[in-house]
Amino acid sequence: MRRAIISDVHGNLQALQTVLEDIQSQNCDQIICLGDIIGYGPKPRECIDLVKDFDACILGNHDLAALFEPEGFSNAAEQAILWTRKQVESGDAPSACYQRLEFLAHLPRTRREGDLLFVHGSVRNPVNEYVFPEDVYNRRKMDKLFSMIPKLCFQGHTHVPGVFTSEMAFLRPDDIEGRYKISEEKAMINVGSVGQPRDGDWRSCYVILEEPWVSFRRIEYSVETTVQQIYDTPELDRFLGDRLRDGR
Repeated sequence: MRRAIISDVHGNLQALQTVLEDIQSQNCDQIICLGDIIGYGPKPRECIDLVKDFDACILGNHDLAALFEPEGFSNAAEQAILWTRKQVESGDAPSACYQRLEFLAHLPRTRREGDLLFVHGSVRNPVNEYVFPEDVYNRRKMDKLFSMIPKLCFQGHTHVPGVFTSEMAFLRPDDIEGRYKISEEKAMINVGSVGQPRDGDWRSCYVILEEPWVSFRRIEYSVETTVQQIYDTPELDRFLGDRLRDGR
């Protein structure tokens, strides 16, 4: 089976549409989203409408915050969440608004398929825990996380793509020529971000899983279109658009 695994769309419709076109060209059998469909970006309703037809989707922290109260967010992120909530709750037929809210409310925190685990943050705290590249130096944290995963854990949340190995290494896509071969060794694989990469590369990132290979793909999209949409929305901080250009 050939599966596309995406994460962290963050209301960036231009990026999502372009990635979906690439996924279609890659003849994938399934699409799985690891959460944060919304938040930050200017097109939350449209992104939910596309993602809800995927084969599976996991709950992200911004998705959760849009349903309840944002806690622990920066001022710009909190303001964006509050604006996003209004967009999801209104601006369309009541039935469509209800369907979107119902979809978000029923998203699972994890998904498991045999030895494969899918989360947004981490196996220990699926919605909120970050696993950063520098965490390879925190042996206690990493040992605990690896002890909890069956074999492979796919995750997002940090917007930084790469592979964590049980040997306490973080392999960036460039380190492995964009491909990681699955072995008997446990691994945590961050699939990167479709809508807001933060690894210094502005292009959208996602992975294709076709065992024994995990392939990272970087896709150019009309970033200036999204930047302008953010600029045109007074409730969204212009910084949220500026950062897209630099992948930060």
